Amino acid sequence: MTTSPELKGTVMRANQSVPGGSSFPGRAPFGDLRSEMEKLLNTISGAGGITTAGLNAALDISETEDAVEVRMDVPGIEPDEIEVEVVGELLRITGERKAGQEEKGKTWHRVERSVGSFARSIKLPCEVESEHIEANCERGVLTIVLPKSQFNKPRKIQVKPKS
Repeated sequence: MTTSPELKGTVMRANQSVPGGSSFPGRAPFGDLRSEMEKLLNTISGAGGITTAGLNAALDISETEDAVEVRMDVPGIEPDEIEVEVVGELLRITGERKAGQEEKGKTWHRVERSVGSFARSIKLPCEVESEHIEANCERGVLTIVLPKSQFNKPRKIQVKPKS
């Protein structure tokens, strides 16, 4: 294979035209590879924690003066199939969405709904009182309220003049 003198030593950028008029059709040559690698890394690292298995359970974490609140999308998962545990400042949420009944006599044209298990481990922003944690699931959203430990709550101290 010979290299044209005008291309020798040139670094090509995504979607950049090649001298002489031709360009890469559609996408950059490594765009699909990059997209797949990003999906893989997001699955491994998750946002703020580690995600494992097939389901990507998105979550939000917020904090008030008294508690930390975690809200996680868990559509199609029954509350009794979700486990929540806290060890120190680590919150672990696991669950599983089971496959529906296999229906004979149907030809499936598309199957996009994920089934399988998930596990999320999130480092909490502070220590919580594990004996007072509340978790509920409504309309496919898991809400966990983790009261802050007394040591983490702000405490105002009155400054008195020295007598």
